[in-house]
Amino acid sequence: MTSDPHRTHRQAPPADRARSRGAVVSDIAHARCVDAPSMLGPGDWWDGLEPDFYRRSETFDLAWFDQLRVQATAALDVVIRTTAALGLSALAAPPGFNPVELKRAREDEAFYLPFVRSGEAASFFKKPRAKVAMRIKRAKPASFSPKNGECESLRFESPFSPVNPRLRKDWQRHASNRYAHVRYWRHRGGPRPTVIAIHGFGAEGYALNQWFFALPYLYEVLGLDVALFNLPFHGKRQTRFSPFSGHGFFAGGISRINEAFAQAVHDFRLLLDYLFEERGVSEVGVTGVSLGGFTSALLAATEPRLRFAIPNVPVASLADVVLEWEPLGTIVRTAMKGLDMDVVEARRLLAVSCPLSWKPILPRQRLMVIGGVGDRLAPPTHTRLLWDHWGRPRLHWFPGSHVLHVDRTEYLNEISRFLRDIEFLRG
Repeated sequence: MTSDPHRTHRQAPPADRARSRGAVVSDIAHARCVDAPSMLGPGDWWDGLEPDFYRRSETFDLAWFDQLRVQATAALDVVIRTTAALGLSALAAPPGFNPVELKRAREDEAFYLPFVRSGEAASFFKKPRAKVAMRIKRAKPASFSPKNGECESLRFESPFSPVNPRLRKDWQRHASNRYAHVRYWRHRGGPRPTVIAIHGFGAEGYALNQWFFALPYLYEVLGLDVALFNLPFHGKRQTRFSPFSGHGFFAGGISRINEAFAQAVHDFRLLLDYLFEERGVSEVGVTGVSLGGFTSALLAATEPRLRFAIPNVPVASLADVVLEWEPLGTIVRTAMKGLDMDVVEARRLLAVSCPLSWKPILPRQRLMVIGGVGDRLAPPTHTRLLWDHWGRPRLHWFPGSHVLHVDRTEYLNEISRFLRDIEFLRG
């Protein structure tokens, strides 16, 4: 969106029509109702958010053509969501969300909650203490070969150790996860402003993410350097005998999830150290899709050196999105019921690693949120929730789903306008 909240890019229905229906978006042209009530109530977010939030939907007022596109793309999301939920239900929920592990997570609350109560994200997401040796190799480009540039594979050993002492011994067993991986596209002739992109759950493939993040557009049209950052327990960082990428992120239970995000932020900051100090990069921003959007929102609360953060189709509350993914939601609710645990408590157990617990340290004008109207993996309510928490910064909706990002020309133009407005792009 533009900085003017009432400006549209096509003809939109009257604003009062949107207000009468409680809509945040009056049509796909992205006019928003600034008077829409916040989803967050007073007090702690896990209490202020309605217990049935995961059952709710966002209101849109769409033209018939956009309705067709949204319904068609949403159908693919449902298929992917069901497949992913079945895999997590069979292979991640039993070891990570059984009554024994949930009981351990409850015991760990006494350790994690004081960090949240401090109000300082830096108390949990601590700065890396040491520099790392970077292994650099020329990489064979995955479908995109940069003009006037190089494609490199970066690898470094992560010195991260879990904040919670109980998990430290287990963490060291996962040898592959100790090594961070980055794919880096850079122009010849010196460093350029750089965008670091973070993939979604189980979707770390470089070829896939070149499309998701429109890497050729960022690199060739906007003239930026680009890096793709690999989340812990994904891709080459998978645990031994992991049945699918990202399995280890969730199969270790709630406390491991908290620590996995701490490691993601930690390793990302080591990459920033390297780019600033060794490569001479002067400006870096972050964007991320889905779980990567969640991570980029955490970075907006922890890393002041970033010029911007753009979560794209982000998850805002893992506790709630898990309950939406059937049949996984039924399995988790059953386990929670056996321990007399409700969704409010589940949110609280994950609060230390949730961006809703932390105020962004980046100014509002350098934040932007992108959502898909037909998203059925990280529903529009999550985009709206993060937007609310961030004080309603720039917002862009597209008439597609989590996987199919429709109207990419307008979508990329909005990103370009945003980057020019914050002077990340010049000229």
